[in-house]
Amino acid sequence: MAFRGKEMMKKLVKKVGAETLTPELKEKLKVCVPDSKVVMGRAKRGLYAGRHIQYGNRVSEDGGNKSRRCWKPNVQEKRLFSYIFDRHIKVKVTMHALRCIDKAGGIDEYLLKTPYQKMDTEMGLFWKTKVEQRYAELGQMEVAFFTPEDEAKFEQGFKDLNIAKKDARREGRREARRKMYGGGKGEEEASLGAGGSVSHQDDHGWLEANA
Repeated sequence: MAFRGKEMMKKLVKKVGAETLTPELKEKLKVCVPDSKVVMGRAKRGLYAGRHIQYGNRVSEDGGNKSRRCWKPNVQEKRLFSYIFDRHIKVKVTMHALRCIDKAGGIDEYLLKTPYQKMDTEMGLFWKTKVEQRYAELGQMEVAFFTPEDEAKFEQGFKDLNIAKKDARREGRREARRKMYGGGKGEEEASLGAGGSVSHQDDHGWLEANA
């Protein structure tokens, strides 16, 4: 199913947010997606890096008879981690796009380095716009620097917190064992001692009876 580029532009602006989209990004999107462009329906989902369905002929070996056929790209569904959003992105990619992402150094770098005219899918344009918008927001944030003494205090605090968590888990396992075996160590020793004394008395009675 094909649809016009104008409809895809409306969907992109709605997903990203018209109030947060800068005029520069909007102009780039308009240049990339003209209103008269016809885009296939499969382009709405996935990153294909220029790999699409190709059509040709299947030629027989004996008579040279031709029959129409198509070559589909190797599309796989992957979960790619985005460092700027700190989460995984579930997307369909071709193996060529996956190699390009590995070469660029990650999904964020691939989206930033690839120009808009080469990003020929709706999902690629959407995530590229989101990443550029996120980078613009991070560029306006203030950066605070800490002294080495403060960094050492933070590291020591994290170490103490991890030690406290380990001690709490260890104590929780001990409590679970006590509940599972019905009492503490003192009760177990008391029960063992009582059982041992009874067994000794039985042994003395049996010896006296046989004497």
